Amino acid sequence: LHQPMYLLLCNLSFVDICFISTTIPKMLVNIQTQSQVITYTGCITQIYFLILFEVLDDFLLTMMAYDRFVAICRPLHYTVIMNPKLCRLLLLVSWILSALYSFLESLMVLRLSFCTVLKIPHIFCELNQIVKLACSDTFLNNLVIYLSTVLMAGVPFAGILYSYSKIVSCIRGILSAQGKFKAFSTCVSHLSIVFLFYCTGLGVYLSSAAAQSSHSSAVASVMYTMVTPMLNPIVYSMRT
Repeated sequence: LHQPMYLLLCNLSFVDICFISTTIPKMLVNIQTQSQVITYTGCITQIYFLILFEVLDDFLLTMMAYDRFVAICRPLHYTVIMNPKLCRLLLLVSWILSALYSFLESLMVLRLSFCTVLKIPHIFCELNQIVKLACSDTFLNNLVIYLSTVLMAGVPFAGILYSYSKIVSCIRGILSAQGKFKAFSTCVSHLSIVFLFYCTGLGVYLSSAAAQSSHSSAVASVMYTMVTPMLNPIVYSMRT
């Protein structure tokens, strides 16, 4: 359990628990009290923690892809490359970058002014929706969102794609069919979670960008904030 993959899985589980805790308790209270109101302070706080754990999920999935790359393509050097010191350093850097980025986005929202009572077509305070509802100029906010999305989501996703391109190349070089199946089977759980994470995240983004019904936006929100974190431990525990 002290192997790098289990260390990353432990962090992923913790982040998923925290991610759910930023939205579900508030949603349950709203259902119980028949109220759909969230305060301005509560909304900003929710944005901060949602972004924090969302970006951490992204970084963790990238590190897990790198772990699979080293395990399959550099098996004899695995214990040297993926040593505990490197894993802890990567985790520390991920937490710091995620905290700084979420703090920046929260500050950018604080500079905006809002006219009246606002209606958000999600079960949580989604950043793009909040920026759209502002009465002041949002050019700088949109610029920061687009640039940071490229850096914080695009770069890790590119890292995952690069890792798997190398993994596929290595698997193709294995002669026996049993060896290919064994190598690929170690990646199935991770690939499933990557697919769920990015597809549901894209669904929330598209439902925010497009003029869709509030029902569609709510479904995308539930899939992203509840279903994906719930399925992560199920997928990995079954595989383990």
